[in-house]
Amino acid sequence: MTIMKRSLGNTGEDVTILSYGAMELRGAPRGPEIADDDAGRLLNAVLDGGINLIDTSPDYGRSEELIGAHIGGRRDEFFLSSKCGCPLDLPTDTPPPYRHDFSPGNVRANVERSLRRLRTDRIDLVQVHMSPSEATLREDRTVETLKDLQAEGKIRFIGMSGILPNLPDHLAMGVFDVFQIPYSAVQRDHEALITRAADAGAGTLIRGGAARGAAAEDKKWRSGPLSQAPGTAQRNWETSGIAELLSEAGMSNMEFVLRFTLSHPGLSTTIVGTANPAHLAGNIAVAEKGPLPDDLYEEAKKRLPLP
Repeated sequence: MTIMKRSLGNTGEDVTILSYGAMELRGAPRGPEIADDDAGRLLNAVLDGGINLIDTSPDYGRSEELIGAHIGGRRDEFFLSSKCGCPLDLPTDTPPPYRHDFSPGNVRANVERSLRRLRTDRIDLVQVHMSPSEATLREDRTVETLKDLQAEGKIRFIGMSGILPNLPDHLAMGVFDVFQIPYSAVQRDHEALITRAADAGAGTLIRGGAARGAAAEDKKWRSGPLSQAPGTAQRNWETSGIAELLSEAGMSNMEFVLRFTLSHPGLSTTIVGTANPAHLAGNIAVAEKGPLPDDLYEEAKKRLPLP
């Protein structure tokens, strides 16, 4: 089997509906310990498994360097996505999120350093990180800076990693080729905005599409969607009757959650990260099954609450 592909908006690129998020390669203290050789084997397994989009960020510790070192020689096999506005030196004494800087100098410095770390001459997509307001973007001339870098051939497409409340303004600006948006069965507050982005011709990278493993038996809801109060996702899941529906369908929680995300018609791809080769193989196997059957998807949407 192979992973289905969809068009990435009007970019002319086709991407696999499952993509790989490299945040879990950031290393300690923010992520799991991973040896260089293990990271290399994992990244090559991503490409060997058929995934053709990798998403990273200057905020993700060593991930850009590991990508460059271990699959830089396979650069033509994947669409490469990173971000900008990130601090050049990550604080060691405070947890994320860190204060971001969307000024021309910092945005350009982010891209130039990412190019070196990734060992490439171009980044396919650079996204503005952390969903700044339209006023901040205009004051800092962020989009103009990205367009300059685009004209120089250093980046191909411009994106926004956006969330409410600023995402509607980002859509209305009409300048972004791709939007990265959070969405899953237990986090449906951006569902209509994904449709709006797709209808406008933008590509959509969905993050949180596996709900951080929230509904998986081995996670026990320790980590749920960031935009929700603790316990909200678990309460919505347990009161929806989804467990009974999945029991009847003979489907695991994890398979359902990922395939629910893949079923959104406006999705181009969903980003799922892991440092565990077995989890990667499991994600690929689920993605190869594609979206949920129509009847199951429609029934699940009736049961799972919108905000």
